[in-house]
Amino acid sequence: MSKRTDSNGYTILFAIGMVVVVGALLAFTAASLKGKIATNVELEKQQNILYAMGVNENDETSAIFVSTKDAPELFKKYITKQIVLESNGDISEDDKAYLIDIKKEKAKGAERRLPLFIGEKDGKTFYIAPIRGKGLWDAVWAYIAMDENMVIQGAYFDHKGETAGLGANIKERFFMDDFIGEHLLDSKGNFKGVAITKSNADPLNKDKEDNEVDAIAGATITGNGVADMLRNDLKLYKPYFDKLKNK
Repeated sequence: MSKRTDSNGYTILFAIGMVVVVGALLAFTAASLKGKIATNVELEKQQNILYAMGVNENDETSAIFVSTKDAPELFKKYITKQIVLESNGDISEDDKAYLIDIKKEKAKGAERRLPLFIGEKDGKTFYIAPIRGKGLWDAVWAYIAMDENMVIQGAYFDHKGETAGLGANIKERFFMDDFIGEHLLDSKGNFKGVAITKSNADPLNKDKEDNEVDAIAGATITGNGVADMLRNDLKLYKPYFDKLKNK
């Protein structure tokens, strides 16, 4: 008797078999690539931190990271200390602080830990903070380098799913470079952040104490998300910088 292959039972068994085989292959692939994926994440974070403090391969217009080959050595060279600010006010050193998951920490609310990376370059000290927020479609994040007065010295922005040619332009040089020199505090020393606004009457961004930069055309919601991220996350670091001034 010939085997029936057009019955419902055969179809179901075949589908189950395919699910099992494909699932096993995917699990094997994921397990075998786990180490490589983790390494790539580490290298990307190192590149982002270095970029924010000005250690990059930028040309006149493009944002270019240092190579993945050079990133670990340059990270050791320029990042002199990694600290974690605890919710109870304690400060600890941790040479793996750059691996802290900012998304998970934000979910903890008031109990979150705040990593901060201290770098030295050309006789200048940089304080680099990782921050995360929400754009139009999905997450946006950044690494912001500051001096001891919370004046921005460099920035790297990225996103998960903003619109190409619009919100996705937050990772372009023309936008990121606008933040260099911007003050996060107002004239009285209160934290204000940096607004991203269409009404900014400073298209060349010469006024660095107005707490504003020009918005990206057609990307209002993404810009608002970035501004909220800067204000909400970087404000949490102000007590640390207040202590720096009082030393």
